Amino acid sequence: MKTKWWKTPQVSAIWTVIRIWLGVQWMTAGWGKITGGFEVNGFLQGAIAKAGGEAPIVQGWYAGFLENVALPNAGLFNVLVPWGEFLVGIGLILGVATIPALIAAAFMNLNFLLAGTISTNPEYLALAVILLFAGVGSYYWGIDRFAIPAIKTYLGKKENRVTDKKPIAV
Repeated sequence: MKTKWWKTPQVSAIWTVIRIWLGVQWMTAGWGKITGGFEVNGFLQGAIAKAGGEAPIVQGWYAGFLENVALPNAGLFNVLVPWGEFLVGIGLILGVATIPALIAAAFMNLNFLLAGTISTNPEYLALAVILLFAGVGSYYWGIDRFAIPAIKTYLGKKENRVTDKKPIAV
């Protein structure tokens, strides 16, 4: 079977550069929030305020989610957002748990966009989606290249073990 062009080692080098760059962006954003005393209340209240007026930036249903779920649980989001960003960055830089990290990155970017924050979020979301479509090519030059086959082998051996025990007749 012929390898798709976007999964070749040569093209995977391009995906790796993009993946690491994106990882650095996430890691530094998360680290800045971890060390800088991140507080989500202002962000959430600002997003909720953007749901009103003649041309609302934030959809009413999402403002409802922010007001009824996120705001009452701000303490949890004060931990989840910075550590989520930081761990996504580490995963992307090292190429470990790459696909889950890209899904988490895309999900966070989508939520930031839904909350009315444009900034670099469209670019980061687009890159995460492109890397997700690249699949194996996105982590060919990373820890996942070795870890995933090792885990599959381990789980396969564990699943295929035959026991000497015979079923008990009832």
